[in-house]
Amino acid sequence: MGSLKRHVPVALRRRLHRFLTDAVPTAAIPLVGSFHPGGELATIHHTREALAAIFLSGDGIEIGALHQPLKVPESAHVRYVDRMATPELKTQYPELAALPLVDVDIIDNGETLATVADGTQAFVVANHFLEHCQNPFQTVQNIFRVLRPGGLLYMAVPDKRYSFDSARPCTTLDHLARDYAEGPQISKRAHFEEWSRLVNKRADAALVEEEVQHLMNIDYSIHFHVWGAAELAEFLLALRDYVTLELELFLRNGPENLFVLRKV
Repeated sequence: MGSLKRHVPVALRRRLHRFLTDAVPTAAIPLVGSFHPGGELATIHHTREALAAIFLSGDGIEIGALHQPLKVPESAHVRYVDRMATPELKTQYPELAALPLVDVDIIDNGETLATVADGTQAFVVANHFLEHCQNPFQTVQNIFRVLRPGGLLYMAVPDKRYSFDSARPCTTLDHLARDYAEGPQISKRAHFEEWSRLVNKRADAALVEEEVQHLMNIDYSIHFHVWGAAELAEFLLALRDYVTLELELFLRNGPENLFVLRKV
């Protein structure tokens, strides 16, 4: 899944190579599409930036940027969306309190984007966001609602095999379809329980229940769903039943998978 040659059209590979060659000294050019798990963060972000320079322009939004906003070209103008104002985010995530979080421009639920008008955005960036969504199919529908015709969704999604989610089973399409049809509340508690047992490694049932109740009380944003590369590709194929799209890019980028979808 990680071969740039296999998954990126020739014209795009040439543009990407020119960007990397112009942007950094030859000795520092990363081997895009040939990363090993655990690759350096700088290389991962440089690849994201290279692809943003190729695909993104005009007025758009980025959801959940926190302290790692995507660096976009001068032709792109970004407003930042999050479910809380910046000071509240630092309280919700004390581990990020000392980091330079972006100033939130639009306070909204990134899954619904209720305050963003239909067909107004040239692009939506949502890196390491999809796994936090309780209803991924509906989330993509709402993102496509705010995109203009021809607009782009740019997403990076962590590969669960190379993260703290490694012990968790991949989310099935049947599960996602049920969350869409019946609402994600039917599975929310089970996600928190799985998080407590398989990520936080709680073995005692009483401790699991205590942690689950605490996380639900503060509405903590865990990774509700997880995918490997193959399962994410299946998700993208299944999206065709929910939105009209073209797949512009699917690329392995170190411990994450990056894709670009165009609204048709």
